[in-house]
Amino acid sequence: MLPVIFGLSGPALTPDERAFFTGANPAGYILFARNIETPSQLRRLTDALRALSGRDNLPILIDQEGGRIARMGPPHWRAWPAAATLSDATAYRFSARERVQCNYEALGLELASMGVTVTCAPVLDVPQADAHDIIGDRAFGVRADSVSQLGRACLQGLHLAGIEGVIKHIPGHGRARSDSHETLPRVDASAAELSRDSQPFADLCDAAMAMTAHVVYEAWDPLHCASVSSKVIEQQVRDRLGFEGLLISDDLDMKALSGTLADRAAAVLQAGCDIALNCWGRLDDMEAIANRVTPMPQQSLSRLAQAAARMSVTTDTPALRARIEALLAHRDAQ
Repeated sequence: MLPVIFGLSGPALTPDERAFFTGANPAGYILFARNIETPSQLRRLTDALRALSGRDNLPILIDQEGGRIARMGPPHWRAWPAAATLSDATAYRFSARERVQCNYEALGLELASMGVTVTCAPVLDVPQADAHDIIGDRAFGVRADSVSQLGRACLQGLHLAGIEGVIKHIPGHGRARSDSHETLPRVDASAAELSRDSQPFADLCDAAMAMTAHVVYEAWDPLHCASVSSKVIEQQVRDRLGFEGLLISDDLDMKALSGTLADRAAAVLQAGCDIALNCWGRLDDMEAIANRVTPMPQQSLSRLAQAAARMSVTTDTPALRARIEALLAHRDAQ
């Protein structure tokens, strides 16, 4: 099995993709809006990916946080609120923690009915006042303790739906003054400040999956961003924060990284990531990556198996829809 999660080019597997994925056997796949048209089409696609891999609990990822980060939406699926919206419970009967758990269980059930098994949430970054808005309302708040509490509620809701979450962007994107999709952010905060910012990741270090930040932390490693820094991954992510789960890089195509995509994949894996994430579904890029990386080591395979153990899919039934409506009624009760 290759230590890569690949994207797809469109709403159905092409013959070339089918042949490539059969030979490459990637760890999983990630879906974007270009892959999603209707409920029946999406379920056919996820079922096809499972059949191709031979794994019922195949990691099929999606960025479905809510708010501005959503790959599934109206008219076929619900518009889910941003994390920051859920953190304010002043006008509601139930606590923010209860509201968050209900929201993400309902969101998770919608994903599970489409055959998706993983959503790249919760965002555990703690945004600072002078930071770029790339995080902004995707975060549960500006206090680390609140982010920890509500991030835990998010994971619990997803798990009740049979969906695995991915905590991100470890060890923290909240101080970045630029968007790592466009450039490489450098953070000059002290080690003490960085430690406070990253507390939610320590509090949720038992999560099964995490995604790295393409950010340079000058106090920890002034030469490399976290995704390609063995120093940050070993000393901060694994040792200090205590995260022992499956570590996935952020997207290799982001402009924060340099070199060919094959170089980038090799770099994140060499630094200590378990899996390299390649989102765009370009066959020539995927072939170059597959030719460069080596099969997953046993430790990474074990982490993947532990994460996949909680993944399950369901079908879209009247009972499931009623459960989602009941959860949303609880979330929104005033």
